[in-house]
Amino acid sequence: MPGILESFSRIGTNASSSALGGILYHVVCRRIDTVLIPLSKGRLSMGPPGRTVLITTTGARSGKPRKASLAFMWQGDQMVIIASKGGAPHHPGWYHNLKADPRVVVQYRGAIEDRVAREAAGEERDKLFKTMSTTFSNFSAYQARATNRKIPVMVLERVED
Repeated sequence: MPGILESFSRIGTNASSSALGGILYHVVCRRIDTVLIPLSKGRLSMGPPGRTVLITTTGARSGKPRKASLAFMWQGDQMVIIASKGGAPHHPGWYHNLKADPRVVVQYRGAIEDRVAREAAGEERDKLFKTMSTTFSNFSAYQARATNRKIPVMVLERVED
């Protein structure tokens, strides 16, 4: 079964690298995930198996909870997410929400946690983006399409009690 899931993940990553596939993923799959991830307690998602996180931010203007499903990777006990929006010309709404209020709730396979976001900069940003692009090839395609912006990398750190 893992072989089948990995094959679907590769197909999805390759498909989302195209402009049309990126829109399809952003509009359809991520919205399905906002229901699927909570129902399955993080075990199922439309994104890469075991590598998709559902984040809940506070709307920068509305103050209401906003959900987004995103590919992520671990960097020690930190989670790394990329504000690519499929290579769109503007940053995604969740990025602006985290800049206004860095507190975030994350739900992933078997866990729901409070975390605090910070934007990686300089060499750290470049290294994390490169590592993420190695794992998910579509991020390189997104950066190539996002000609007027450098795609931000966000690091979600554990909240200290």
